[in-house]
Amino acid sequence: MLVTPLPRKFLGGITMQEYKPFKSGKVREMYDAGDSIIMVATDRISAFDHILKNNIVKKGTVLTQISKFWFNLTKDIVPNHMLSVDVKDMPEFFQKPEFTGNSMKCQKLNMLPVECIVRGYITGSGWESYKKTGEICGIKLPEGLQESEKLAEPIFTPSTKAEIGDHDENISVEQSIEILEKLYPGRGKEYALKLRDYTIAIYKKCAAYALERGIIIADTKFEFGLDENGEVVLGDEMITPDCSRFWPLEGYKVGQGQPSYDKQFVRDWLSANPDAGYELPQDVIDKTIAKYIEAYELLTGEKFDF
Repeated sequence: MLVTPLPRKFLGGITMQEYKPFKSGKVREMYDAGDSIIMVATDRISAFDHILKNNIVKKGTVLTQISKFWFNLTKDIVPNHMLSVDVKDMPEFFQKPEFTGNSMKCQKLNMLPVECIVRGYITGSGWESYKKTGEICGIKLPEGLQESEKLAEPIFTPSTKAEIGDHDENISVEQSIEILEKLYPGRGKEYALKLRDYTIAIYKKCAAYALERGIIIADTKFEFGLDENGEVVLGDEMITPDCSRFWPLEGYKVGQGQPSYDKQFVRDWLSANPDAGYELPQDVIDKTIAKYIEAYELLTGEKFDF
């Protein structure tokens, strides 16, 4: 990974290293800190593969703190890239209010180009596909399922990781083996099956935990990478309202869409207002951050006081 030399700023007789992101995604910015990566979750929000014009204040902090919670809960299943969320453990440049709470110091990984999607309930694009074909991403499902119904077993539906503005493309496990085999000859099948098995195992543990706290995790996605020894490590974010569908258990009813703790407010409003130019009204912003914070507090049992 090539990173341009970083300038230094002279402040009060102290020379401070400055950093620029080497990668800026829809929501996250990545900084190379030498022996680690600093992953910053911004307050940007995306929907339908577009970055919206509004920011959702404190959203980045909610995402980072929820990820921290899940990483700690699942490290017995698969190692993850989180090293610290305390800015005191990061270079001085990050020890500022704008990085506090929303930044994570992470292990460097070679990320694998497969997005690992797991579906425990039939909803969204999966429901639309099932109505037409009886399948989700090529996986045949029983007849007679209803919208929002829990599947007998979670299903793994990987996709390719698209660039910003492009759509991810659904692939089969067999195709994921082919993709990874080209990159890592002799280990493609091993890696692809580990991605599938880790994804299902993590989802099952977290979904059971969340259900006890009144939240249904309908679906989510993970990203994995390889460490310096070629071992699979969980990276990116983990089961946040940005990459998952969270439904309240109270009031859950099969045969209809569900209210949610995620950015469904945003998706629904944009669908109803296609000419809005990806700009949200304030009430949608307020409802969205309130739901994110509610999800954090229910899951962790802690007050959100960042």
